Amino acid sequence: MRFEVWAPQADLMTLHCAGVTSALDRDPERAGWWTGDADAQDGTRYGFSVDDGPVLPDPRSLRQPDGPDGLSAVVDQGRYPWRAEWTGRALPGAVLYELHVGTYTPEGTLDAAAERLGHLAELGVTHVELMPLCPFPGRHGWGYEGVSLWAVHEPYGGPEALKRFVDRAHELGLGVVLDVVHNHLGPSGNHLPAFGPYFTDTHQTPWGSAVNLDAPGSDEVRAYLVGSALAWLRDYRIDGLRLDAVHALRDTRALHFLEELSTAVDALAGDLGRPLFLIAESDLNDPRLITSREEGGLGLHAQWNDDFHHALHTTLTGETQGYYADFGRAPLAALGKTLTSGYFHNGTYSSFRGRHHGRPFDRARVSAQRLLGYAQTHDQIGNRAQGDRLSASLSPGLLACAAALTLTAPFTPMLFMGEEWAAGTPWQFFTDHTDPELAEAVRRGRRREFAAHGWAEEDVPDPQDPATRDRSCLDWSEPEAPAHARVLAWYRELIALRHGQADLSDPDLAAVRVALDPGARWLAVRRGDVRVAVNLSKDPAAIPLGIRRARILASWDPVEAPGADGLLNVPGESCVVLTQA
Repeated sequence: MRFEVWAPQADLMTLHCAGVTSALDRDPERAGWWTGDADAQDGTRYGFSVDDGPVLPDPRSLRQPDGPDGLSAVVDQGRYPWRAEWTGRALPGAVLYELHVGTYTPEGTLDAAAERLGHLAELGVTHVELMPLCPFPGRHGWGYEGVSLWAVHEPYGGPEALKRFVDRAHELGLGVVLDVVHNHLGPSGNHLPAFGPYFTDTHQTPWGSAVNLDAPGSDEVRAYLVGSALAWLRDYRIDGLRLDAVHALRDTRALHFLEELSTAVDALAGDLGRPLFLIAESDLNDPRLITSREEGGLGLHAQWNDDFHHALHTTLTGETQGYYADFGRAPLAALGKTLTSGYFHNGTYSSFRGRHHGRPFDRARVSAQRLLGYAQTHDQIGNRAQGDRLSASLSPGLLACAAALTLTAPFTPMLFMGEEWAAGTPWQFFTDHTDPELAEAVRRGRRREFAAHGWAEEDVPDPQDPATRDRSCLDWSEPEAPAHARVLAWYRELIALRHGQADLSDPDLAAVRVALDPGARWLAVRRGDVRVAVNLSKDPAAIPLGIRRARILASWDPVEAPGADGLLNVPGESCVVLTQA
């Protein structure tokens, strides 16, 4: 088979394949590329040596059986016998479910996770969003320090296991989204700098030198990242990608990397004949990310909307530290603004940033479904000192209100695994670094970070302690317990309503109406003929809906439809969804 590698600064490139060493030749048609042939088949180990240096894994390795520092292995992508006939599942109308393979089950593998996909099909979600799967040192971790951007973490099961997972999801009608990290690579096991200018000191990021998107050599680096993205969508039949922290992609070129990527993904969707999409994580509040290329945007299909989360979280918990400060002055009003304007910061002053932030979301041009709304995510739970979920501090009634607001909002809703039954397990920050110095640095850094916010160092879990990961695994016996089962039934009911009520799928953000009373702590949302009323106070509330004939679609506690006075009487910490009769 033909082997090739990009190493523009090398004087000599050597292939080590199945115990045989051979020199590679320069490719006369592609500057910086080296090629050569060797006998190999699926599973054959190989690596490259740059200028007689150590044998390193292939930058485009499809499998790392012995981890990021080991030899690469050949993968025959055509040998898996796909079962599901899959024509794709587009993002509009979706309900996403964020899942971490390593803690979704105690086994922490893709095959074990696949066995639990029936639960998600019954729940009513449409897409599973997998947290990053690229190889990283050790067995357990969040996945955001991965390397080998074309490979699957071997302890999760490797490439074949991912195909089995996707196949099973598609058999159940579930789309699959994969979280990919293009803004940095992990600090350990990253051998790309030995091959070429994959990074540049022209820009700095929170993780050090930036990925080279605009300096000399960046054409090939961009092609490397685009090629990796397309491989997930093509070879593994993934339906969409979540792009981590795109605001950290430093790119000054006229054609931004994200526009180049979205163009390539849309072209692949046309070639494959099924919908594909890109979801950005961004804190820029810049709607140009999700505006079509034809209208001058970058052409991404959706983005996470942290403003909705922050407004909802502050309203529910009263927390005002850090970035919650901007939302804490008038949390219910902030929530109302995000439900009708998309962003809270749309050119307004941010005290947390010490400057104005964002720009208005054009409700006439951009669908509300291009914003993802959520009450909890891996970031917003795991980056708390003890990884505590909302269920650790809120009553079941307030959790029901959070679910109602998230699942009936104009945005595309997303859940975090276990949220649907108010999981009692935390989701903490955990690592398994094999480098002792790096492990200690992460441990100390984590404790210092939270000590600065008032936490005692001894109360911050040790990320390297295996018990930290074990505590973060879902407890699959919980959904059978009555209190958890009630929450799970509520989520199923709300998701079914979202799928069944056309007004809840209306993407027109300008049509949303909100009424609220900060003192009484109630909020009502109008979506066509559907009304959603939440009472966050412990006391009952009489909420004026302005309708006298209505039918209850769902309620956390028993309620009567509004009477002649148009008032809906909602018990404390409860919520109702109803439609005008």
